[in-house]
Amino acid sequence: MSIITLISDFGLKDHYVGILKGKIYSQFPEVNIVDISHFVSKFNIFDASYLLEVSYHHFPKGTVHVMAVDAAQTQDTNHVALLYDGHYFIGADNGVFGHLTSKMKADKMVQINIHDRIPNGSSDLDVFAAVAAHLAKGGALTVIGKEIEEVKQLYRLNVIVDENQQFIKGNVVYIDDFGNCVTNISQKQVEELAKGRNASLRFFNKKIDKIRKSYTDFKKNDQISLKSHEGNALAIFNEAGFLEIAIYKSNPESIGSASSLLGLRFRDVVTVEFE
Repeated sequence: MSIITLISDFGLKDHYVGILKGKIYSQFPEVNIVDISHFVSKFNIFDASYLLEVSYHHFPKGTVHVMAVDAAQTQDTNHVALLYDGHYFIGADNGVFGHLTSKMKADKMVQINIHDRIPNGSSDLDVFAAVAAHLAKGGALTVIGKEIEEVKQLYRLNVIVDENQQFIKGNVVYIDDFGNCVTNISQKQVEELAKGRNASLRFFNKKIDKIRKSYTDFKKNDQISLKSHEGNALAIFNEAGFLEIAIYKSNPESIGSASSLLGLRFRDVVTVEFE
């Protein structure tokens, strides 16, 4: 079974997602196409990079991942394809793949050079569709591109660990559709530094006294009902293993969210303190 996943900033109002799928199916009718997200903020490669990082490994090895965010080929930005951790990635060399390759070296990377083989008037989507179908069928990277040694790196916000092991300082790096604010502080970092101490979270002039392991952590440790926690700010580790700030059972469209009610935005500083 061949799988191609899609991440884009196209939304679903217009026809672009449907066209991209149609172009892929025209070349490989038997393939399975999975939508990861089409609501990445316009041209936001930071959001796109996070979504790709936390989602790709849930798919089988050999899956082809198409990244159609800020994907135009320009004088300064080429199209690239990568074989990384057993998966294929296709997109623009705009930094969106940089965080992956900074963590582990890619098996092979190429600059896509088939643009002149596609009929005049074709778009970037035609290139991505052709490359995705080729790789999903088991084709080689060297057929569609010239090998390169590196891709552009995306500027990342770094986590700071206090040398006296009293705190970890990070940033909000992603805000999801619930308005939950995901940080770049990992559960592993917190647990390794805590060493049995209680960990609390501070941002602006606000403090959350306890970091929960999950939403169900309430029931295990508190004597009061879950209902009483609704509307409260909480800090949990999400399924990707990152610290996340949320409002328990909030509705962003009526009550509000962690982002709107707490005033948190991309790049805002958050600090985990140990005591």
